[in-house]
Parts: sequence; structure tokens; C-alpha cells
Amino acid sequence: MTLRIGDIAPNFDVETTKGKINFHDWIGGSWAFFFSHPADYTPVCTTEMGRTAQLADEFKKRNTKPIGLSTDTIEEHNTWILDVNDTQNTNLTFPIVADADLSIAKLYDMIHPSESETAAVRSVFIIDPNKKIRLTMTYPMSVGRNFDEILRVIDALQLGDEKHIATPADWRSGDKVIIPPSINNEEAKDIFPQGWDEVRSYLRFTEV
Repeated sequence: MTLRIGDIAPNFDVETTKGKINFHDWIGGSWAFFFSHPADYTPVCTTEMGRTAQLADEFKKRNTKPIGLSTDTIEEHNTWILDVNDTQNTNLTFPIVADADLSIAKLYDMIHPSESETAAVRSVFIIDPNKKIRLTMTYPMSVGRNFDEILRVIDALQLGDEKHIATPADWRSGDKVIIPPSINNEEAKDIFPQGWDEVRSYLRFTEV
């Protein structure tokens, strides 16, 4: 199935390195960073698992729970975690889904046959507390993810929900933001009493 932004993330019950979970129950009132890997004991995946563990405090600040998936077993995951911790100088505590039968990888369209019939590509799903998919990214198996970008888009999504704004190209936390065209100037006066810079009628920048 093809999953799109705005869809409800498909629910599932599965064994993980932290025990059996129901995905929606596990997310609860948090955001989720759900990301897949081709296989355990692969070099790029090892660095990504390690980087996620190193950023545990950053994800926590954003009320976001990481959860990984690899098309291997719990036993393989548990021994791989020892390697991740050792080689990446970290302590991995988030759950990793066991998906040896590829059922969840197929449910989330993580198997791209031109890349591999049996390994999940590097998919990313950012899921909000309402269980809606808010962002997707797909990388080839040979390219590691940019975790600065993952944190940036979580910040942008959460700020947009809170302040009714959009973010411009290359936005970073603290930069000016955009007032969406769906908010006219009269409405904007109440929502953005700090005012704004109107470059064009459709392009208005403000501080938040």
C-alpha cells in the first residue's frame, strides 16, 4: 500500500527489543520517529541506530519516541545492539521491531523491489499524537539519513501546529516564519500582534 501525508499510520501488534507492543498504544500522546533499515550488522544502519541513541535527549525534548525496524529477529537485534553501543559509544534504549517475515515492511511499503526483494529501504515516518503521518522520507540503502534534518522537520511541524505558521526554505529554530495565505491580514492582526513584514501579499514573514 502507498502511504501519504495525512493518512493514519497503520496499526500493528509486534515483538520488539522492548517487548510486545501495539503501535498506536505505544505512541500514546507522543510523536513518533519510525525508521527502517535493510538489515542488522550493516555499516550504515549501525551508525544510524547509534546516532538515534545519541540524540535521545533531543527526541525527548520534542516529545518524540524513536522506533526502528529491521528485517531480522529479536535475537539478532539484541546482539546487534551490543555492537551499536560499542562502536558508536552510546546506549541504545529505544525499541527495534522484529520483522523477519517482512509483514510490517510491506504494510508500510518499505520494500522496493528494484533495490531488494527482502530488505527494507531507509524509510522515515514522522507520526503525530493523532497517529497521522506528517512527513515521509525515503533514502536508498547506501545513503545514511541526515538527523539534523529529521529534528528540524519535527521542530517545524510542531511549531506550525502551535502557532499556525509555515516555515521557509532552510528554516531553523529561531528564524522568521511565514504567515500562510489562508490567514488574511485582518485575521493575522489577532494571531500575530507582533506584526509582520509583507514582501508580497502572499509572502509575509513574522517572528514567533
